Amino acid sequence: MGVKIPRLEGGRREALLTDYLLEIPVSISEAMKAFQEVHKIVLDVAEKETTLRKLLYEIDKTKRKANAIENVFIPRLESAVKFITFRLEEMERDTFAMLKTVKRKMEEREKNVEVEVIAN
Repeated sequence: MGVKIPRLEGGRREALLTDYLLEIPVSISEAMKAFQEVHKIVLDVAEKETTLRKLLYEIDKTKRKANAIENVFIPRLESAVKFITFRLEEMERDTFAMLKTVKRKMEEREKNVEVEVIAN
């Protein structure tokens, strides 16, 4: 995961400016320097804006996932736990009833065997 942060870099044109420094008027030279500074600032702002947009998109995605977990998956799991608990309790009651029945039948058999032994 993670957000890729863009790196914007402008072209390197300072060399051109120094090469023709004597041939161009001072006002144009100053305008070129000012443009280069503004260009760097614009690139920096664009980089930060793009980064913020990507981060906001990822935050929204994460919020949607968290909401889905909180509002869909957790209630489903809780419902499954309740159902499983109910079934286990039901099975325990059935087993208990079956054991009582078996115990009663075994006691009846023992009584019948005792009666037969006494009768013989």
